[in-house]
Amino acid sequence: MGKAAALCGGGGGNGSTRGLVSLLSAVPCLACQELPAMSAEPGGRGGGGPAGGPPAAPGSDTYKGWLFKWTNYLKGYQRRWFVLSNGLLSYYRTQAEMAHTCRGTINLSTAHIDTEDSCNIVLSNGGRTYHLKANSEVERQRWVTALELAKAKAIRMRNNQSDDSGDEEPASQSDKSELHSTLKTLSSKLEDLSTCNDLIAKHGAALQRSLSELENLKLPAESGEKIKAVNERATLFRITSNAMINACRDFLDLAETHSRKWQRMLQYEREQRIRLEETIEQLAKQHNSLERACRGAPGLSSSSTGITSTAKGSVQSAKGEASDEDEETEYFDAMEDAPAFITVTADPKHHRRSGSNLSGASEGHPEDWNLEDSVFESSNQSSYNESTCKDLLPKKRRRTRIPDKPNYSLNLWSIMKNCIGKELSKIPMPVNFNEPLSMLQRLTEDLEYHELLDKAVKCESSTEQMCFVAAFSVSSYSTTVHRTAKPFNPLLGETYELDRLEEFGFRSLCEQVSHHPPAAAHHVYSKRGWTLWQEITIASKFRGKYLSIMPLGAIHLEFHSSGNHYVWRKVTSTVHNIIVGKLWIDQSGEIEIVNHKSKDKCQLKFTPYSYFSRDVPRKVTGVVSDADGKAHYVMSGTWDEKMECSKIVQSSHGSTSTEGKQKTVYQTLSPKVLWKKYPLPENAENMYFFSDLALTLNEPEERVAPTDSRLRPDQRLMESGRWDEANVEKQRLEEKQRAVRRRREAEAVEALEEGKDYEGYIPLWFERKVDAVTGELICVYKGGYWEAKDKQDWSTCPDIF
Repeated sequence: MGKAAALCGGGGGNGSTRGLVSLLSAVPCLACQELPAMSAEPGGRGGGGPAGGPPAAPGSDTYKGWLFKWTNYLKGYQRRWFVLSNGLLSYYRTQAEMAHTCRGTINLSTAHIDTEDSCNIVLSNGGRTYHLKANSEVERQRWVTALELAKAKAIRMRNNQSDDSGDEEPASQSDKSELHSTLKTLSSKLEDLSTCNDLIAKHGAALQRSLSELENLKLPAESGEKIKAVNERATLFRITSNAMINACRDFLDLAETHSRKWQRMLQYEREQRIRLEETIEQLAKQHNSLERACRGAPGLSSSSTGITSTAKGSVQSAKGEASDEDEETEYFDAMEDAPAFITVTADPKHHRRSGSNLSGASEGHPEDWNLEDSVFESSNQSSYNESTCKDLLPKKRRRTRIPDKPNYSLNLWSIMKNCIGKELSKIPMPVNFNEPLSMLQRLTEDLEYHELLDKAVKCESSTEQMCFVAAFSVSSYSTTVHRTAKPFNPLLGETYELDRLEEFGFRSLCEQVSHHPPAAAHHVYSKRGWTLWQEITIASKFRGKYLSIMPLGAIHLEFHSSGNHYVWRKVTSTVHNIIVGKLWIDQSGEIEIVNHKSKDKCQLKFTPYSYFSRDVPRKVTGVVSDADGKAHYVMSGTWDEKMECSKIVQSSHGSTSTEGKQKTVYQTLSPKVLWKKYPLPENAENMYFFSDLALTLNEPEERVAPTDSRLRPDQRLMESGRWDEANVEKQRLEEKQRAVRRRREAEAVEALEEGKDYEGYIPLWFERKVDAVTGELICVYKGGYWEAKDKQDWSTCPDIF
């Protein structure tokens, strides 16, 4: 009934609620029939538009309007503009403020909605309470109906998100059946019906009370009979709506019971198909070996034509001598969203002689794949052998160890059981969960394999350069395989510099530019021809069994000479066995690297770990293609060990898989190693599994800013093994930061009362700008830090420690 009132008033709804109009259209709107004169006031004083019209356009997912909000005892209720969207209720002083300043937001999924009197609404969510007042009872009822529907939808969305487990098999995520999707839709519709049923029961009871009151009045006999008939019809309507809901619930239970049986049958068929494909692949390899043996046998022509068949496609082998490299043929599984492909290693000697006979959807020139003319390194030689590592040692002697980690026991569950569903950055954690590095220093660790970018500068081909950029994007995860401890959350205004200009040719600067949500800005300049910048916000959720860490924000990389501008984003990290068992970390998702100058792309797929998968753990695969979609290189490897690149010399369309995807077969030359992980230092397991670079990041250094992470006392005490003192110091710093935040909030309130604009916290070395490439508002380096360091003028730095 309340929904009908909102619809009569012009309130909008999303696609799921529009389908309920037909259900409720037959129900008379009590508010619209009995109180026709109590519409919103002209001039925008009501809950709707300027003339009391619809608060939102039909079909939209947003409800807007004016309400009066209690502020304080001096000012009482003040008129505010409220916007209800995606389960969040936000308010602004004026409609114009929607573009830049939100005064407050409350999440309806955990909020309690109460009505004090005919015009008041009370919303409470934890420690936050909004006392609101509408102009009329009709307007109040429209808002209550919209809030209740938005709350029900927000709860469903939250439950669906919490049910997503990072431990599920990839097959169950990518191959969801149509039946399962239909059941989810039915569940959603049933929830809508249940919500409407509750509203109908609520307003129906109110209607019956009103009719009962009319029966008690002294009215003519004929009027009394009619009122009694209407009362009986209202009762029948409530009974019918309850019966409808129960029938829908029985239907859904029956469908779910049968769906489990069908899903088991479908899973069995999937396993059978996978076993069949594996068998055919083995047969194809054996056929290939027999074919080579026949070509190499006496009396047989070495130029005979051979056909290499696979389970997922076929590749025409060109004429030529047999090669031992055929035994290293690899078959890559297709990525979920990227085009499916298979790679087969070709004979480089043969292709050099008959390259002109290559045919297919994408042709290459194998004669370009030479060690003399290419910056790529050969596959049988590590790109980072011992001699190379010695050449890369810094000129300045750095420390090679830190104090061993103390063996302190801690009851993890006693702390984490109250953190389920909460933002990790808002939970006070003891240093026992930390490692003695801040998030700014962990962000700087992405530069451990900066040599990849130095080599990329020398590439003349943009697609070849893309391969090195892709390897660099994967290398940043290599240090995380054993690093399950949490870095320190930086204080607002905290900075970290890494000046390796003379040793490695680059200098890096990070600054914490926001506290809630936590955001760090990073800028790196290299005199060898590249600049990297990013603003990363870390969103983390504790789900009980695992912790999901979602880095938000784009990474920008620009090469000075060519002007190639690459942009990509990080994948999701998942820490498993939070409660029981040994902690381990996994990376999953996809990275799309785009060169915004040449429009080249690289799609990288991080395959999530599955106990039932036969793939190599931590597998990464991808394809580098140009602006026309023509594939040039295949990337393969693991994010914790190495990445290889194979040049494509021929591609052809293979057979269509059972999922309906078109398989593409890439015939490639032998792979070459682009990146290989450095070995960990000796005794790394007792030093938080730090790499050689990580051991030097917190090394004391002179002339740094007073806000530098190296000077943070709690982090320094933890590194020295004095954890109890570190916990006390950590609590002191956090309380100091809270006091600064409270003072800043008081200044904002004072500015608001005076009608002035309050800018809030302004970063010291970075400024917010709209990125010309992505169109996003990000923090970019505005200069001045290194000049201040040369002068040792830190007068502008805040006192945060």
